[in-house]
Amino acid sequence: YVGDIFGSALAAEGIFAFAVESGFLGILLFGWNRVGPKVHFFATLMVFLGSMFSAVWIVVANSWQQTPAGYHIVGHGMEVRAEITDFWAMVFNPSSVDRLTHTWLGAFLAGSFLVLSVNAYYIRKNKYLEIAKPTFKIALTVALISSLCQLISGHSSADGVAKNQPAKLAAMEGHYDTSAAADMYLFGWVDNKKQTTTGLAIPGGLSFLVHQDFKAPITGLNAFKPEDRPSQVNAVFQFYHIMITIGMILIGLTVYASWLWWKGKLFEKKWLMMIFVWSVLLPQIGNQVGWFTAEMGRQPWVVYGLLRTSDGLSKNVKAEQVMFSLILFTLVYTTLLILFLYLLNKKIKHGPVDYNTKDPIDESSKRDNPILEHDGQH
Repeated sequence: YVGDIFGSALAAEGIFAFAVESGFLGILLFGWNRVGPKVHFFATLMVFLGSMFSAVWIVVANSWQQTPAGYHIVGHGMEVRAEITDFWAMVFNPSSVDRLTHTWLGAFLAGSFLVLSVNAYYIRKNKYLEIAKPTFKIALTVALISSLCQLISGHSSADGVAKNQPAKLAAMEGHYDTSAAADMYLFGWVDNKKQTTTGLAIPGGLSFLVHQDFKAPITGLNAFKPEDRPSQVNAVFQFYHIMITIGMILIGLTVYASWLWWKGKLFEKKWLMMIFVWSVLLPQIGNQVGWFTAEMGRQPWVVYGLLRTSDGLSKNVKAEQVMFSLILFTLVYTTLLILFLYLLNKKIKHGPVDYNTKDPIDESSKRDNPILEHDGQH
């Protein structure tokens, strides 16, 4: 159904972005002391830019599922499909810019908090301070700017959801009846059977968020047929509010740390460094629950307003085959995650290497090969 749409976007991602990432990644990983520092730094930048460009096409494809544009429907019956009529309208569909910005900022937060975590660990251990302290400050600057910009981006995204996917917005806030002065919940619980939401709310907050008017009406879930709106309302509500809570924690943490930096007391708070060590988990969780909100809130549609999830099931693939694939993918990626965490932890504890005097690949080879190590002594 969407092969023409996805094919164009993902082909562009593979040809332009993935090729750049994979090519320069080899230089980044294995180029220490094999290429000049300028070439190595250029390769690092190209991996970064390739990753950002890769996100463009992936998010464009997903955004088209949320707010389709630049297409027409051709064929009949089982042969029906969407074809592109305007490539740039497809790329710049109503939600793509907001969602891409939100995704990029989420990536910046994940990266900067990883750097903050590692260097906070070194600072607590009183190790590598000549590297850890300035690196911590750079990462804190990126995290502060990204978290504040994410707040603006999130507001813009919510405005777009209200305009283009009102049923999703209603599910995100557990709002059932169309009414003026709609409340915005800080936290709560949704009972989908009773169609009620209980919790701590800001009166008229949702109306103000969307229309900048505390008394403006907000469309509720009951304005849509049950088969045309999300069924797992409480899950969408909880994931959305977890994302918001994490975002506010990140803002508070970076603002407070920046204030201590300005006062010259940033590294005096050992308890704060411990918080930063574990804060690496927050952007990861926030990014995941944000995607859960987007995808579960889109239901019951694969392509919003065009193709239902129930109609997108392939009759040629058995349930057992799907289950086997899911189990296999879960096992493979769980294994890779465990291996990644083990190697990352080992690398962090080993500490930074002086790449001006040592080649990490050659040093590792010598340690693993006693003949090479013996030759190196001569």
